[in-house]
Amino acid sequence: MKPTMSDVARAAGVSAMTVSNALTGRRPVSPATRARVERAAADLGYELNLTARHLRAGRTDTVALVVPHFDHPYYGELAARMGRHLADQGRHLVVEQSGARREAELAAVAPARWQLYDGVLLSAVGTTPDDLAGLHTSVPLVLLGEQQMPARYDHVRMDNVAGARLATRHLLATGSRRVAIVGGADPDRDAGMRTARTLGWTMAHTDTGTAPAPELLVRTGPDLSAGRDAVRRLLSDGTDFDAVFAVTDTLAVGVLAALAEAGRRVPDDVQVVGFDNLASSGFTVPALTTVDPGHEQMAVETLRLLDQVVARAASGEADGRSSGPEHVTAPVRLVVRATTRSA
Repeated sequence: MKPTMSDVARAAGVSAMTVSNALTGRRPVSPATRARVERAAADLGYELNLTARHLRAGRTDTVALVVPHFDHPYYGELAARMGRHLADQGRHLVVEQSGARREAELAAVAPARWQLYDGVLLSAVGTTPDDLAGLHTSVPLVLLGEQQMPARYDHVRMDNVAGARLATRHLLATGSRRVAIVGGADPDRDAGMRTARTLGWTMAHTDTGTAPAPELLVRTGPDLSAGRDAVRRLLSDGTDFDAVFAVTDTLAVGVLAALAEAGRRVPDDVQVVGFDNLASSGFTVPALTTVDPGHEQMAVETLRLLDQVVARAASGEADGRSSGPEHVTAPVRLVVRATTRSA
């Protein structure tokens, strides 16, 4: 049987409350008493129940980040960025993979998680806004993602439409006339990031008084090979294009590989722009022009909002607040490198 706090108290000749105070530091005890308690705990092999301690203190100093996939470069960089900010504050990050499944995302905000984490940052992909609107959870929660989220939750998102519009306008301004979108979506049937970025691509054409040709919208999977296969398909179909807007940097790397394979020069024959400004994007050949969606600001704002939600939960305010939940959209900027020409 594991030794209990009462066992330590008997061995040290003090009360259980004194043992608690000595081991947790919640209230001062004399150095001699603390030493006696620590010696008794060591002799008995007693280990403090940190979960219980954190529950009493109201903090675990641990935050969970729930992402769809570990192996997607964007989510890897997101986790690293969040982890650095928390480490600077003496806190910890736990990353969970949902597989973009509804059940896993809902499980990540189940009441039991309140015992493990101060709060949860959920990149919602599998859950719908209706799922989240009907959610009853005491877990402090901030949502990340591109869907329209319920107003009751704090939410941080990228400006996908503006970023895609910026990228496509740059391609049109630098002489391209047939801009393909790799990874696009049908706004009438789909939702989320791909739809928003497709809308930005369409709006950029409208800005210049043109309409994008339907055959230039190419649907793909999310990985490197999908970007390569999309360009191969365009070339084998004989589709005329002189630029590609890839909806992620990951797809853009596949696009560059296929263009090199086909002997198409970048940016002379085909210009390419990605979206995400991943750390690796400056090291492609040529270096990738891309949209920076405001990574640092999103990380800072997300943790700021979570701290506010945690503080309200600790004070018992829950949904009662002086102002409504915040919905933050980070500003985008174009990072021009070697895969596009000068304006």
